[in-house]
Amino acid sequence: MKKLILAAVLVCGMTTAYAQKYMTRTGKVTFFSSTPLENIEAFNNETAAVLDAATGDFVFQVPIKSFRFEKALMQEHFNENYMESGKYPKAEYKGKVTDLDKVNFSKNGTYNVTTKGKLTIHGVARDVTLPAAVTVKDKTVMVNSEFKVKPQDHDIKIPGLVENKIAKEIEVTVNSILEKK
Repeated sequence: MKKLILAAVLVCGMTTAYAQKYMTRTGKVTFFSSTPLENIEAFNNETAAVLDAATGDFVFQVPIKSFRFEKALMQEHFNENYMESGKYPKAEYKGKVTDLDKVNFSKNGTYNVTTKGKLTIHGVARDVTLPAAVTVKDKTVMVNSEFKVKPQDHDIKIPGLVENKIAKEIEVTVNSILEKK
């Protein structure tokens, strides 16, 4: 009986050790649009993210209304006219780190990985493969990624009057620090 209890305790302990999840509700996402007529930049510090270190599964959720712009009018147009944030309140990237074996979560360092998943913006989900750098430092994991998004790929309509002021591809940067839970 003692051996059975000991075995059960060891199995439960091992399962807990491998079920490492890293989370944040204050991740940072920025985007930048550059054209000869105008540069537009916005940031969001309310991104929620979860990364399962055992499986490589992750999800990043970005509340659209939390993007902040230099000019209030830009923010209003972004939410009401382009992103329709009342109808589509969040963007999401849900997927998996495909080469998780490159990351040693018990050793400080930076590991370049590839992610695959569904990027949903403006209610349109697209399969994407994106690069990321995972930096392990003590009990935190920093996820950094830079990639481009085409508004037209997500049915975001840009009115003809301002189409020359908004880039055809928007640069997106993710810098989020996730803590072990």
